[in-house]
Amino acid sequence: MKQHYNMGLIKKFSEIKLTDLNQVGGKNASLGEMFNALSSAGMKIPDGFSTTASAYWHFLDYNGLRPKLNSIIRKLDIKSFSNLSAVGVAARNLILGATFPVEIKISIQEGVKYLVDKYGTQVSFAVRSSATAEDLPEASFAGQQETFLNISGFENVLNACHRCYASLYTDRAIKYRIDNGFDHNKVALSVGVQLMVRSDKASAGVMFTLDPDSGFENVVVISGAWGLGENVVQGHVNTDEFKVFKTTLGNFKQPIISRKLGSKAKVMKYVEPALENFHHAKATVVNLDTPLSMQQKFVLSDFEIIQLAKWGCEIEKYYGHPMDIEWAKDGILNELFIVQARPETVQSRKHNNATFTQYKIKDKGEKICSGIGLGNRIASGIARILNSPLEINKLSKGEVLVTKKTDPDWDPILKKAAAIVTDQGGRTSHAAIVAREVGAVAVVGTGKGTQSIRDGQLITVSSAEGETGFVYDGKLKWSETTIDLGIIHKPKTNVMLILGDPEQAFKYSFLPSDGIGLMRMEFIINNAIQIHPMALKHFNSLKDTQVKSKIERLTHHYPTKEDYFIHKLAEAIGTIAAAFYPREVIVRMSDFKSNEYANLIGGKEFEPEESNPMIGFRGASRYYHPLYREAFEMECKAMKYAREEMGLTNIKLMIPFCRTLHEAQKIIDLMAELGLKRGDNELELYMMAEIPSNALLADKFAEFFDGFSIGSNDLTQLTLGADRDSGLLSEIFSPYDEAVEQLIAMTIEKSRYAGVKIGLCGQAPSDYPEFASFLVDKNIGSISFTPDALFAGIENINRAEEKFTHTRAYY
Repeated sequence: MKQHYNMGLIKKFSEIKLTDLNQVGGKNASLGEMFNALSSAGMKIPDGFSTTASAYWHFLDYNGLRPKLNSIIRKLDIKSFSNLSAVGVAARNLILGATFPVEIKISIQEGVKYLVDKYGTQVSFAVRSSATAEDLPEASFAGQQETFLNISGFENVLNACHRCYASLYTDRAIKYRIDNGFDHNKVALSVGVQLMVRSDKASAGVMFTLDPDSGFENVVVISGAWGLGENVVQGHVNTDEFKVFKTTLGNFKQPIISRKLGSKAKVMKYVEPALENFHHAKATVVNLDTPLSMQQKFVLSDFEIIQLAKWGCEIEKYYGHPMDIEWAKDGILNELFIVQARPETVQSRKHNNATFTQYKIKDKGEKICSGIGLGNRIASGIARILNSPLEINKLSKGEVLVTKKTDPDWDPILKKAAAIVTDQGGRTSHAAIVAREVGAVAVVGTGKGTQSIRDGQLITVSSAEGETGFVYDGKLKWSETTIDLGIIHKPKTNVMLILGDPEQAFKYSFLPSDGIGLMRMEFIINNAIQIHPMALKHFNSLKDTQVKSKIERLTHHYPTKEDYFIHKLAEAIGTIAAAFYPREVIVRMSDFKSNEYANLIGGKEFEPEESNPMIGFRGASRYYHPLYREAFEMECKAMKYAREEMGLTNIKLMIPFCRTLHEAQKIIDLMAELGLKRGDNELELYMMAEIPSNALLADKFAEFFDGFSIGSNDLTQLTLGADRDSGLLSEIFSPYDEAVEQLIAMTIEKSRYAGVKIGLCGQAPSDYPEFASFLVDKNIGSISFTPDALFAGIENINRAEEKFTHTRAYY
């Protein structure tokens, strides 16, 4: 019996809304909705049209394909999928051997003519598949079917549509439907034909309206590379990455809190001239080596990053949930476009980070390679180096997949892997996205994983040490601690974190804390900047040519060497401040000792040799001294930039190792001279109370500062005359020695009397309940812990607060 069809075989984007999901699939419905709702506000979305589910069903029935496809699929081994490839080939060949009904041909021809008449004869098209299920129209089939780029002319568009129809039966699509319980007979294929953006002459990439690793929602993450966006989506290149803080976006000059330069080794371009016959051509695009000069440049300007972030927020606001968006820049028009948008499907489905699991390596083994870490987890297993998805049978469940790169053809394999290691790819590549979806640990973009790891080698894959993931030899020991955050009772005493790693900030922002009580600037200088600030300031006069070469390699993409220091420092600290905003983040200005400064690149030319650096040229004394003052000015410029240009006024500044009242006055005056005046723009200045003189004169130091943070390690060392790092003196070194406790109690009492804030940073209150009890009894305002000690610290403080009933003024 002949079927009757609604002859709406195509729909222009201008005619498509989200309510058309069951006819055009999620991808095309979203494009149509955005084209109609957001174009008028200035957002650029390339025009196009879509074939409908009705057209697909008409195609099948016109050729009598339904029973034949059912017969082929029934032969599939659904236990081991041993014949998946053969079944897929048979189904695709069946569809490719069929013919288009004349009604569909005419409809597609009309769609192409409409776009050519409106936009000119030189246009080419992206032809994209968009699957949909009749009974579950909201289902996502992202990445399961094919996309064809740079298609020109009606016949080539028609052939591309035909291939899209066949791609409904790719191996990965067949297995995806079986894994997710979809009836093959109820999934249709819509084809979107969209104007091609000439990003082959510029750049393209992906944007998430939350951090896709941690689920932190107040940031837009943008990845990109030169050329067409397929290299980014498929993970063929290590991308540039930018993070934009939503709260300050549109309100401050510089909401970009992070920039990372990727290698971008390949650039995908159109095949030129345009192909005459797509049906017989091997490719419409070519992947070329990126010139070194282009690899060393960011793919987007600050203005363009901010523009994309604003569009991402508009799209998120319109749809009401976090989004996964593809963007492209047209190199001829010099304009940005949004070419796809879909709901983010991993972090947004989690339940508000109700639990927190911390993984910690106990004994690090030999490091084999490193890359971008995803998943915040650790896994171990036998490594299997695979060159193709056809080698699926080589990988057993629970083993580690090691390969150059992945694309959607790998999906059936990835679910078997305990971890994934790739040579290529970025944070938004296919391997990264699928790893998040299936809950696997991943380290992508290692560059050499397939060469460094042996097939059959037992390895440990860790993504629990920040944004950098590591692959270690052997099976290492690690701990896993899962905390139900919903049952944590925060004490009245403020509980804060000690944090120095921006790469961990988004993850740790979900912990029950009142902010950051100590952020060590020297951690950023050592790890992110690596260069002595005076070597940057006086680069041209450096004597060591090897040092100059190292500095040049690190700083080449910044206008000046000083800009490198200021912006790297501001962005690293800005990332932490954004993660905890509006909670306060107390940043301690640099507190390296002279021997530690000397270990930085170029440091030996600027540092004195001291016999006892621990009580030598460190802390406040450096800041106004001619040997370091220019470097301190750079530190202050970075903090002023973060607070005023980036809008992160929750950053408070703390001065370490301030020995005398005279020194306090000099530092306060110098910072005011450098644009960091206490009280202006909500700026609060704190002092580390870590020298006995600080405790003895706390009431007088309070005239210069808004609060103190007791540094119990240095205070203990200087009170008892015991080297904190000496194993021989470990029995003597105790933060709850009577003399130390008297100085701590004195500092708290004098601070309370002077009306300034008072806290303590250190491990002791988590390790020793009696020390936490002592602090609470003395009415401490806040205690700061490292993240791994936070929960033990909270428990100790709660017990102490239950013990003492007298009233306190808590901060």
